[in-house]
Parts: sequence; C-alpha cells; structure tokens
Amino acid sequence: MATLCRARTTALEIAYEESGAPDGFPVVLLHGFPDDARAWDGVVGPLAAAGHRVLVPYLRGYGPTRFLDAEAPRMAQQAAIGQDLLDLLDVLTLPAVALAGYDWGGRAACIAAILQPERVRALVTIGGYNVQNTLAPPRPASARQERAFWYQWYFNTERGRAGLAANRREICRLLWQDWSPGYRFDDATFEATAGSFDNPDFVPVVIHSYRHRHGNAPGEPRFDAIEARLAARPSITAPSMVLHGAEDGVDPPGTTDRDLAKFPPGTERRVVAGAGHFFPREQPGAVVEALRTLLR
Repeated sequence: MATLCRARTTALEIAYEESGAPDGFPVVLLHGFPDDARAWDGVVGPLAAAGHRVLVPYLRGYGPTRFLDAEAPRMAQQAAIGQDLLDLLDVLTLPAVALAGYDWGGRAACIAAILQPERVRALVTIGGYNVQNTLAPPRPASARQERAFWYQWYFNTERGRAGLAANRREICRLLWQDWSPGYRFDDATFEATAGSFDNPDFVPVVIHSYRHRHGNAPGEPRFDAIEARLAARPSITAPSMVLHGAEDGVDPPGTTDRDLAKFPPGTERRVVAGAGHFFPREQPGAVVEALRTLLR
C-alpha cells in the first residue's frame, strides 16, 4: 500500500505517494496531462518488490498538491515543472535517483537531467526529448499534427479557459480516448484520476502551461535563465532509454526519430505496440523493464 506524503518546498506543498523499502534506491515516476499518480499503479508494485523506494508526485495543479502562497500566480512553464522536481529531491535529501516520466512528467525528468545530471542515474523518457524552446515561435507542424494539437489552440483562447473550467472531465476523457485509441478504460478507472482535476489550481496551471509555450503568457522571471538554457535544447548525459507508444495519438512515433542525438551514444529507443500516449497505464511492464535495464 502506498503512503500519501507531503513535502514543503519554497513554492509548493507537493503531495506524493511512497511505496517500497525506505532505504531502497529511489525511483521517481512523473505523470503528465491530464493524469495523476494512478498512471503508474502498474509500475509501482514490481519496482517496490525489487527493493526500490518508489515516489510518485502529483504535479502542481493536480490532486492534493497545493501552492503555499494564495496570492502566487498559478504558472506552469516547463522550467517550473522541472524545478519542482529538483526541489522535491532537495527536501527529501535524495542525492541520486532514477526518473521515469511522460508528457509533462517526461519534460520535468529531462529538464532535471539537464540541470543536475549528477543526480540522475537513469532516465526513462516516454515520448523522447520533449524540452521546448519557449523563446522562439514554434514552426508549423504537419496538418495532421496541428489538428491533434486542437486542445492547445483552444486553451490559448478565453473560450478555451472557460471550457476547461466548465467541462474538464469531458475534455480530459476525450483526450484519453484520442491519444490512446486502444486503451479500453472503464468509468471507475477514469474517475479514480478525474478527482485530481478538481484541484483549484488545475485550470489556471493548465492554461498557463499551454499559453506560455506559445508565447501568449509571461513566465516567472526567476526562471528566465533556465528557459534561456533550455531554448538551446542541450544534450542529456544521464544513462537514458526512450520509449514511445506505437499508437500515440498526439505525438506519433515518427516525431521522436531524431531525438536520439540528444542522448548519450548507444541510447536505445523502443517503439512499443499496444500503447498510446498514456504509456504507463497501457504497458507498465515495458517501463519496469526499461528501468531495470538501466539500473543493472
């Protein structure tokens, strides 16, 4: 049984679930949008059984995680998500960890590996190198890819903000269906996570994330230097493995073909059948195997 814990950083009270041996080598599992800690349920058990200390945080804006300052702007640019992860490791005094993440969580893991590579003994990034250049306008993608990003354009409008506030469950469920078309989840599975979207900060955090990356919302000045560094898309030096769902409905496998150049020589990339965007829910064994391979 996982224990729900909380850690106070300078900005947040981060809620996280902890399982396994307290003295085991720590593995941190990071969820994406729109999801929460339940994404990793099929991964936690095998890792804990293997002797690891397994930590599954709720990202800012999700579940029980809360901002400490009621007046603080609810921002969620990529540098903030990455710094949240490093702050959590500091509070828990974890000098070295293994990281696995997808979507927002994969971005946080990649950023942590860039900023403090000495702390990351293994990195499993689902979806590849997903660090953004937020200082330059992104180039247009293919028509099919642009259509898949409809939710981002929607969230960059006031109608989209109001729509997410009013219809968050409907929108998030639709994204689950579209992004992982082969994932046959039931109402109970979705509702077990959907409560995390009732966090009072969920809507402003999500809206800021998707507006900032397209240059339509300001970032926090304290992250300017990090964003400038990330804009150069620096390489990752930590031992890594890239996983990608063959049926990913928002980021098809072809979009990460060139990512391997950003990782150490010999980094393996596995495109896994029977998985879409919500990879750890659909193929948890592949995540476990990837971590075990890197940590041997």
